[in-house]
Amino acid sequence: MAKKVSKKEETLNLDNILFKCRDILRQAKNSGSFFEKRDMMLTLVFLRFMGEKYEDGVASLRQRLIEEGLDPDDEEIIKAFFDDATFADGTFDLPVEARWSTIINTAAPQLNVALDTALRSIGETNPTLKGCFVEGTFTQRNLGANDMKKIVDEVNKISHKTFGEEKDLIGRVYEYFLKEFAVNATKEEGEFYTPHDVVQLIATVIEPFDGTLYDPCCGSGGMFIQSTDLVKAKQGDISRINVYGQEKEAATYRLAKMNLALRGISHNLGPESDSTFTKDLHKGLYFDYIMANPPFNLKGWYNDNLKNDSRWTDYATPPESNANYAWILHMLSHLKPLSGVAGFLLANGALGDTDALEIRKELIKNDKVEAIIILPRELFITTDISVTFWILNQNKKGGKYHGRQLRNREHEILFMDLRQWNENPVKGEQKKKVRLIAEQIQYVADIYHQWQSEGTDGNNFAVPELYRSVGIDEIEQSNWTLVPSKYIEFVDHDLEIDYPKEMARIQQEMKQLMQREKESQKMLEEAFGGIGYSIKEGE
Repeated sequence: MAKKVSKKEETLNLDNILFKCRDILRQAKNSGSFFEKRDMMLTLVFLRFMGEKYEDGVASLRQRLIEEGLDPDDEEIIKAFFDDATFADGTFDLPVEARWSTIINTAAPQLNVALDTALRSIGETNPTLKGCFVEGTFTQRNLGANDMKKIVDEVNKISHKTFGEEKDLIGRVYEYFLKEFAVNATKEEGEFYTPHDVVQLIATVIEPFDGTLYDPCCGSGGMFIQSTDLVKAKQGDISRINVYGQEKEAATYRLAKMNLALRGISHNLGPESDSTFTKDLHKGLYFDYIMANPPFNLKGWYNDNLKNDSRWTDYATPPESNANYAWILHMLSHLKPLSGVAGFLLANGALGDTDALEIRKELIKNDKVEAIIILPRELFITTDISVTFWILNQNKKGGKYHGRQLRNREHEILFMDLRQWNENPVKGEQKKKVRLIAEQIQYVADIYHQWQSEGTDGNNFAVPELYRSVGIDEIEQSNWTLVPSKYIEFVDHDLEIDYPKEMARIQQEMKQLMQREKESQKMLEEAFGGIGYSIKEGE
């Protein structure tokens, strides 16, 4: 007889579980600061997810052996396949003491020791996880036995079978604790976790489908994880992406390493946590793509050793007042010189900051800025300000890119203003929050990709209150500001723009452009058939 599902089980959700854990920690003795509570929870969740992946791997291996006519319970088979198991999907082989089945069945008084033993064992047997854990995480904190047992039992309810295998669950736990902190925090105090919809927007627009991807302030690694999810959805092979990152905060650095290892994503975050500005761990490397959400208006980033730094040799030294333009020039210095593309977020003040006027002017004149997209307010739980999505491109001259034929876009910049896209509120948040839905994200990508494509007239590419392509002469006349409202036409709000109709028109034009491209390619293949002719970038 099937087990009857209780109402409690039916309404199980991650926030409720984490709220219970937070409540237990709030009342417990020796639970430490907010950050220590957060790190303890994230480590437990990591052990839970890692253990569940191991159990799934063992179950899958058993099934394969049975299908091949072998007995998975035979002693010789166990020695050959299970004692030192290798899993094709990157799942880690765990010693007995590190498995979640061992932890969940440990008596309450022994839990703190058992958890630290599990962490030490994982670090010793898996070199890629070296440095992910602080020695004595649980025994030094020495939470009461009953409190620790209650928390472990709650974490046991968190399962990818319940909440979705493809989601960044560790990132969601991280975000939950950031939210609890951010409600009473200032913008400068809070850390930033980039919402899933914003990452999807950046990735859908710049398409980091192969090559190298870099994030100079990678946080918990969520940008990488959500981007590779998009890669898998598009072409199913995350092995075509190699990710590089850096993170200043030691605890967050460890979390990122845990998160990426758990997902089987090849990564290089450097040997340690450190400041991107004062110790660039990837100096001299150039990347195909950069995606980032740097801390907005970061102060205290500068010291005298950075005065003549090579990253701003061709520009002015960024203002000491905040790091916005230091981030821009840092990322530009790491883009492949002929083909690199960067998509990142900055506070809106960077669009017209007078302190950085000369740097902005040179960026525009050097044709590094491709698009400026203002996002709706309240996309982030940690700040309610409107932010800007910047795109830098090292090649605006045109050519083949991800199956599209791009036109020459030199001395043009595409401006978009999405501040009116606030019709999709997120329910159940303590602060007002909105999100971008999949159709809106694709709409933005379609506009951008059509603007890039052959057959588009950049001089007449505009929809009032939404987007407009602008030439450098007009930007110079506006004293090099990148504020979209300086260029996009705003009309009487009583006059309605049919956005669904406009979106359909853009999508139809994109289809027609792609069809013409396929027909041209077919004609060339027929004309040069037999000699292996193909069009490649630069030929």
